[in-house]
Amino acid sequence: MAFEIPEGLNPQLMALAWMVGRWEGTCKGQWPDQGEFEYAAQLDFSHNGGPYLYYVGQLFEVDDRGNVGATTFMESGFWRPQADASLEIVMAHPAGIAEVWIGSIQGAKIEVRTDAVARTDTSTIAYTGGHRLYGNVESDLLFTFDRATTDHELQNYLYARLKRVERAA
Repeated sequence: MAFEIPEGLNPQLMALAWMVGRWEGTCKGQWPDQGEFEYAAQLDFSHNGGPYLYYVGQLFEVDDRGNVGATTFMESGFWRPQADASLEIVMAHPAGIAEVWIGSIQGAKIEVRTDAVARTDTSTIAYTGGHRLYGNVESDLLFTFDRATTDHELQNYLYARLKRVERAA
């Protein structure tokens, strides 16, 4: 897993240094009332010298010719690694959802589960919880997202293998 430590990276972020940058690729998914689907995915992990990474994840429509279209999903938040290799993540979605994730960093593997999910009255998704895995495999970012809703128990929802397209500052 060769990469450069980003300049000015807070020492508390060394366990996540490999994630800093923009990652792009295809995200595939499945859901009981949607069937199988495919999106273009873009994940951005950045830092500003603080003891956290700030994150923006987006999924985009893809037409039959592979042209990328409108944003279909977006989330943003902060990844807060702790000295004991645990990880806390806070995220928000424009669909009216806020989440707190807790988990662990084990080398190039990150595993987190929701600790809390809050939804606004007008939230468009009846989301109740999730489980995510992230990993660096052959210099690619792999992730999987399992989710639960009020109508469906925890099950696989999204998965992707993304390539780094640029190193963030």
